[in-house]
Amino acid sequence: MRTQFTNELVALTADLTQMCRITHEAAERVTDAVVGADLTATYEVFALDERLQTMYGACEARTVVLLALQAPVARDLRHVVTAIQIAGELSRIGWLFSRVADQVYQSHPEPIAPPPALGVLAQMAGRTAECTARAQHAVTRGRHTPADNTGTAAMQILNQELHNALSTIEGTSTETAITLALIGHKLLRTVDHTDRIERLIHFLDTGIPPTAQILPTAEAAEAAEAAE
Repeated sequence: MRTQFTNELVALTADLTQMCRITHEAAERVTDAVVGADLTATYEVFALDERLQTMYGACEARTVVLLALQAPVARDLRHVVTAIQIAGELSRIGWLFSRVADQVYQSHPEPIAPPPALGVLAQMAGRTAECTARAQHAVTRGRHTPADNTGTAAMQILNQELHNALSTIEGTSTETAITLALIGHKLLRTVDHTDRIERLIHFLDTGIPPTAQILPTAEAAEAAEAAE
């Protein structure tokens, strides 16, 4: 029975690692879609999101079986519960990328935004690729250092730059400005999710709850500026 449980945990971890790889690939493709109004990359984001949602359903089913039939305790229980939470975060990231790609699709063949807003959105998309790669590394090795969590703070700075850019672009309708601001918000939220994945990994490794690991706002912003 214990061997079966261990094998199920290994398979669950492998699924999470695969989901992380798919999420990172989606981040890279959504960046290509935003930067180059690339319709092929847009379709690939849709396909990758579909794979993520399918895998999330499989992970959810696997964890339900583990919890119901194996009755895990202590660290094993933490492992199972953390795994389904991470899978949920990855599922949400995929959905957000798909929504950004949908806007690229609707704008094609025109760019998703006029300059300089497009440049800021490209930076934000690129940052999501960096953060999904870091989350993938944390899941793969099962360890994370919370002090490195500057992704959200850096994205907040870029998001403010986006709002500033939108306010200076002449001829931009209110509807367009709102749409582009929402795209920036979706990209910002993806990094919120990757930061939570890293905190969940640290929780799995140490038992420290994710809410106890959040950097103070001022410290996070300072670290983000230093990283630029």
